[in-house]
Formats: sequence, C-alpha cells, structure tokens
Amino acid sequence: MKPARSMARASLVAGAAFAVTFAAQAQTTAPAPTPGASDPTFSAYTLAQQCADKSDNAALAQCLGAVRGIVRGYQYGVLFLSQRMSLPEAETRRVSLCLMDTKVSSIIDDFVADAKQVNEDDLKRTPAEVAVLGSVHAHHACS
Repeated sequence: MKPARSMARASLVAGAAFAVTFAAQAQTTAPAPTPGASDPTFSAYTLAQQCADKSDNAALAQCLGAVRGIVRGYQYGVLFLSQRMSLPEAETRRVSLCLMDTKVSSIIDDFVADAKQVNEDDLKRTPAEVAVLGSVHAHHACS
C-alpha cells in the first residue's frame, strides 16, 4: 500500500507543479488589456452588417442581444451615477434616454439607417457601443 500512496502523492505533486507552472506562463504571456480599450472586432461596421442582414436569424439575434446589452448597460450606468452623485435636472435629462414603449427593432432600424450615412472606414474604427448610443441619443433623447 505504501508504494501506491507514494505514487499517488508524487502524481498529485507533479500535477500541482504543472498547474502552477502553466498558470505562471499564462499570466506572463497574455498581455493585459488596455484600460478603456474596446474589442476591435466589435466595431460599428460589424454590428451594422449583422443588423442589416434580415435573412440571417443568427446575425439578427446577435444584433438584438448586442443592442439590448449596450442600451441596458448604459441605462444602468446612468442609474448608478445618479445614485452616487447629484446632477442638476437638466444634466440628468441630457444623459438619459427616453425609451418608453420603444421597440428594440426600431432602435436597430434607426442605427442601421444612421450607419448607412457614415463612411465604412469610419464605421470600422468606431466602437459599436459608441455608434449605437449616438444613434439612440439622436432619436430618443429626453431633452
């Protein structure tokens, strides 16, 4: 029994050593993301292409999820800030979105129409979040 225990213990020690080495290499080889950086593959161009492809259900589902996530994330951010600091009413209204009874599909249609008016190269350099929120603010601002 002792040889089996010592082999099992040796295997565990070797496995733990491998895991520690692997974790250390993973931490040193993977560059840390730049604070505030966005995913370059998630550009306004990419999202507009997905949202415009009405025949591809998978693309439309990704578009819907992305737009809904961007808008909700922004709204939660505004709510979070309003709970942490006092903003004048005009400033709160300026950054808020008035989306009562607004369908996500109409937000998507507005975004696609707005994106068609912008140069493709500019869309490729613009983060999707910025373009979607710009479009939503243009069409659904509370001021």
